[in-house]
Amino acid sequence: MKYTDRLMFKTPNQEDFQRYFEINADPQTNLYNPYGAMSFEKAKSTFDALTDHWREHQFGFWAISEKENPDWVIGFGGLNYRLYGHVVKLNLGYRIDKDFWNKGYATEIGMHTIQYGFEELGQNQIFAVVRPDNLASIKVLEKCGLELFDELNDIPNQKNSLIFKIQKNIDNSGQP
Repeated sequence: MKYTDRLMFKTPNQEDFQRYFEINADPQTNLYNPYGAMSFEKAKSTFDALTDHWREHQFGFWAISEKENPDWVIGFGGLNYRLYGHVVKLNLGYRIDKDFWNKGYATEIGMHTIQYGFEELGQNQIFAVVRPDNLASIKVLEKCGLELFDELNDIPNQKNSLIFKIQKNIDNSGQP
């Protein structure tokens, strides 16, 4: 398990699926998702992919809880390998139950995840993709130090998604 000041991050297991479904089936948490809220079947297949990613890579999206209430999952977030067009990149993502919005949790998740990616996974770049009208998420990414890098035509007949990127600072000696 991993911790920040207020949050607890654990590897998700099948007991977390119900919360995953509840969060992802909520139209409000999917307001900027062009595919909308997830059906049970879609949530099951994406949750299975999430747990498969953990098995294959030993990292992925965590099930996240408040430290003071560790048995109640408030969201999912972390790093995964994601296809950006035709290129696989290390992707930062998160989705939080709407009852826990506006508490700074997305920023806390993002900062923790970036530190984990750089320090524990030894990565040098982390990317995030966001819909251009999701201003709250764009603000979170910018607070976490990511900068607009590119656009991605990933949704037919819609505006391009925005790709943000953060690069690990490495001095001339090659040491972080």
